[in-house]
Amino acid sequence: MRGLGLSVPRARRYGGAMNSSTATASGRLRAHPLALPNILTYGRIVAVPLVVGCLFWQNILHGPLWLRWLALGIFIAAGVSDFLDGYFARIWEQQSSLGRMLDPIADKLLVASCLLMLGAEKTIHGWSLWAAVVILCREILVSGLREYLAELRVSVPVTRLAKWKTTLQLVAVGFLICGEAGDAIVPVVTEIGIVLLWLSALLTLYTGWDYLYAGLHHLYQEDA
Repeated sequence: MRGLGLSVPRARRYGGAMNSSTATASGRLRAHPLALPNILTYGRIVAVPLVVGCLFWQNILHGPLWLRWLALGIFIAAGVSDFLDGYFARIWEQQSSLGRMLDPIADKLLVASCLLMLGAEKTIHGWSLWAAVVILCREILVSGLREYLAELRVSVPVTRLAKWKTTLQLVAVGFLICGEAGDAIVPVVTEIGIVLLWLSALLTLYTGWDYLYAGLHHLYQEDA
């Protein structure tokens, strides 16, 4: 097997070991809906309409330019929370099945909604739209594979490279959210964002192929 392995799911989050005090008899982790890691994840989901709303107001409704800085501030806070929720979950042993489910959903909602809005307002345009399409299609593909493999009680672990992919996507989208507000200070902000978007799209293709290869390998074994 290449970069990804397939294994029976273990009740753990972000590689942290399962604590016996948080496990049920079935081996699943108890959910902690109001634990700080989960609250941070909820906040990242709430940030999605706030960021999109700021961009819509500024560009589509011709609002003031400071709305882009507000959108960027909310987006950065959401990105930082992506690191903090996993960190606190590990050190405080507050891993949960709820957190494991919501964390990748929050990441995908944040990136996908921002890409769609940036495309609608023409910050991403022309050939650069293909980079956004690659990223969106890959996320749909991986989500479908995970759902299929979950029914077979097979997990596809998140690789370190996939985490770097997410980080690069967030940085690229951050530059693009800054957009014309940043260009008014440093004229190359949008161009940097477009370059980073293409780099993240290439990395997205590579990690997406790893997931597809792992899924097809398991499917072949099931049919053999």
